[in-house]
Amino acid sequence: MITYISGGERSGKSSYAQQMALELADNPIYLATAQVYDGNFEERVKRHQAERDERWTNIEEPLELSRCLPLNRVVVVDCVTLWLSNFFSKTKSNRDEALALAKGEFEKLKVYPGHLIIISNEIGMGLHGNTQIGRDFVELQGWMNQHIAKIADEAYFMVSGLPIKLK
Repeated sequence: MITYISGGERSGKSSYAQQMALELADNPIYLATAQVYDGNFEERVKRHQAERDERWTNIEEPLELSRCLPLNRVVVVDCVTLWLSNFFSKTKSNRDEALALAKGEFEKLKVYPGHLIIISNEIGMGLHGNTQIGRDFVELQGWMNQHIAKIADEAYFMVSGLPIKLK
């Protein structure tokens, strides 16, 4: 089962995903894709970690998500945007290569024998990027979001802390 949750920054995606996971399991997994590069981001990660109590098992993996998932569990994957940025960085900003790598890894995830709750961002709804690298990343994100949403069993769009069920 795959549940996909997307929305803008601070739209309530993570809170909604965590609430959903706790309704489905007593001991969900939180799979973080972020790599901490500076102090500001480290504080944000610590704030997210403080929101989860002892019921959660935390796993950190920037690229190969499928290799670290215990079987038959409820797993919150947070988030596709940071996961894609890791591929984008690894490929030296090659949009097409990053997309191929991410889709390849997602092929392994889509057969996971548990429940994945996948969080992503809708970054293409804002201002048009003023650099080629920015536009390439927005395209990468949009194409991957479409790919995941198409395969997902359920999809939600978050606005102001409220979920809108898409499918």
